Amino acid sequence: MASSATFGTPLGWLRVIEAEGRIVRLQWRDGAGSAEAPPGPLLAEAGRQLAAYLNGGLTDFDLPLAPAGSDFQRSVWREMTRIPYGEVLTYGEMAARSGGVARAVGGACGANPIPVIIPCHRVVAGAGLGGYSGRGGLETKRRLLVLEGALAPELPF
Repeated sequence: MASSATFGTPLGWLRVIEAEGRIVRLQWRDGAGSAEAPPGPLLAEAGRQLAAYLNGGLTDFDLPLAPAGSDFQRSVWREMTRIPYGEVLTYGEMAARSGGVARAVGGACGANPIPVIIPCHRVVAGAGLGGYSGRGGLETKRRLLVLEGALAPELPF
């Protein structure tokens, strides 16, 4: 059975969903929503790690993840978790690592069910940021890359 907890963050309200002891989804919300039960240990830890990351005090998430997707998508998402904090790879570089093509990598990025924790924001186009399907689109992607030091705040894209 799945459970969830919603956390207020600098990116807005984030709802984290876990099932069978693993994080399965992260969603942007318009607000805290209806009353939720107090988070269990895994969701509380996810909230703590999200807060620490967004405050610049955490570079690597250490949470059990179980994103639902195709074999190819899951291979791309695994590769994303290997991109070091503060670094980026292009869609083409990710395609070479995951055995696909850049367009398919872009599709996997857009389908990422656990953004931020699975850092799809670290995958960029060769001549720009590319896309970002999380709330706020490219501005959110830019904020995350600036937070990590991968992008200077004044650089336009």
